[in-house]
Amino acid sequence: MDRKQHWEQVYAQKLPTEVSWFQPQPEYSLRLIAAAGIAREQPIIDLGGGASRVVDNLLEQEYRDISVLDISGTALQHTRARLGERATAVQWIEADATVFEPPKVYALWHDRAVFHFLTDPADRLAYRQRLARGLQTGGYLIIATFALDGPEKCSSLPVQRYSPETLSAELGSGYTLVETLSEAHVTPVQKEQRFVYCRFVKI
Repeated sequence: MDRKQHWEQVYAQKLPTEVSWFQPQPEYSLRLIAAAGIAREQPIIDLGGGASRVVDNLLEQEYRDISVLDISGTALQHTRARLGERATAVQWIEADATVFEPPKVYALWHDRAVFHFLTDPADRLAYRQRLARGLQTGGYLIIATFALDGPEKCSSLPVQRYSPETLSAELGSGYTLVETLSEAHVTPVQKEQRFVYCRFVKI
């Protein structure tokens, strides 16, 4: 089963509120987005945000140029249905983060729990190439991954766990780490998962 088939199957079998990464309120992501201090009209992209509540909050805070990318069209459809008429204010991108071509240059690139699924170095390189093209100089990169003491697998797939230092090394010298947060995420079945959140600026 390829990557897209896997995630389509996940969202066909479970509601967005039932998946392990569900957050009723994405507090840490929103805190780091606010800390970036970008203007409301500057473009933001949320990778892997198909069933996330990040977009709901960005709309409520009157950000006006929001894109949401997910490999699963089913996940995107769940969120579009939840948002109703507000969904027309969002640019929806159904694509794999390692192969899509960014349609614009963003001021903020947010990724909670996409990058850590890229266990193949070639996939991580492809992601970084798209990040380099899709994030403006001086723009902010927010990535959340499983921490070093987080799970070794998620959704039956292996993951790559990171510390702020190893994530910085993976991204390379073009990004400066400016803030980190640690989260003990509690899943819908009450299991704890350790995440690390990092905010970088592209130099």
